[in-house]
Amino acid sequence: MQVTTIGIDLAKNVFRVHGVDANDKVVFNKPKLAPCLIGMEACASAHYWARELKKLGHNVRLMPAKDVMAYVKRGKNDAIDAAACCEAVG
Repeated sequence: MQVTTIGIDLAKNVFRVHGVDANDKVVFNKPKLAPCLIGMEACASAHYWARELKKLGHNVRLMPAKDVMAYVKRGKNDAIDAAACCEAVG
């Protein structure tokens, strides 16, 4: 299965990453990926990381946090935020 979309939640010390295939099935746990679509909440550091990820060939889309929050299904933590970014960018 090929990862087609990734959601990233940026934090001070740890990034949480969530990847899905073309059928929205969670398949992510790979250290190196082929270029794909990456969705992130827009913040000060997101612009820097978007440029770095674009250098690696990925298609990066930054989204306002309020738009991503609509996709948070339960609770609030970095892993859930990453999943919401992944769903929101699709």
